[in-house]
Amino acid sequence: MTSSAMPPVSPVPEPQAAVDAAPGTGPVGTLLTERPPVPATTGPMIAIDGVSKWYGDFQVLTNCTTSVTKGEVVVVCGPSGSGKSTLIKCVNALEPFQKGQITVDGTKIADKKTNLPKLRSRVGMVFQHFELFPHLSITDNLSLAQRKVLGRSRDEAEAKGLALLERVGLKAHAHKFPGQLSGGQQQRVAIARALAMNPIVMLFDEPTSALDPEMVGEVLDVMVELAREGMTMMVVTHELGFAREVADTVVYMDQGGIVEAGTPAEVLGGPREARTRSFLSAVIG
Repeated sequence: MTSSAMPPVSPVPEPQAAVDAAPGTGPVGTLLTERPPVPATTGPMIAIDGVSKWYGDFQVLTNCTTSVTKGEVVVVCGPSGSGKSTLIKCVNALEPFQKGQITVDGTKIADKKTNLPKLRSRVGMVFQHFELFPHLSITDNLSLAQRKVLGRSRDEAEAKGLALLERVGLKAHAHKFPGQLSGGQQQRVAIARALAMNPIVMLFDEPTSALDPEMVGEVLDVMVELAREGMTMMVVTHELGFAREVADTVVYMDQGGIVEAGTPAEVLGGPREARTRSFLSAVIG
């Protein structure tokens, strides 16, 4: 799962100390309960095999290989421009790629016979900038895709939406419009909207990077709860506390490639590669 091979070096204690949360707590101080074990499966839920992508002559992804098992939380981190967001968008076929293969629950993304709208209806996606419909109420934002894609009745879709709004602590705001909510509230609505489709996996593309610092915790709380419940998640983020507390695997990317991957303790506490160490030093300061 690495894209380069350097000789092992002694672990560096500074990154680990800097990203450690208090014992037994999550990234925002919430008590973490034991997550369900990652089940043994015959194959990964998401398999990314040798994926490369170009914009014209510029290569943005280079031979990326990694996987996400059912019930696993994989966090992808790295500097801006490293290809993180491009890679996760390739998983949902929002970005085409020219080489390699991606499969989701056994379905090949690049196969011309693949029904991409049907596949996307099973893969929840949460974006950096919410992507809510500003002219629709929160209830309608949650029910529209349920009715159009899944064929649910209005009553059924609205009931599902209200239940999920209650789950993310926003049921009282169901009648409002996105512009009447804070950024953190809008992102929680976006998560609820994705969950309304009963996804088999959730993709998060820097879900907290557009938020004011005081709003980050409320979004991370919802994501922590999803992890507790065993949701399969692939998360692009700079929130290293979340990665240490919740991730099963951390993938570090730089210059379009996967530099190294491993457990949070391995990648964040004792990275093998110089580029990973340099990134952690810059982020932690």
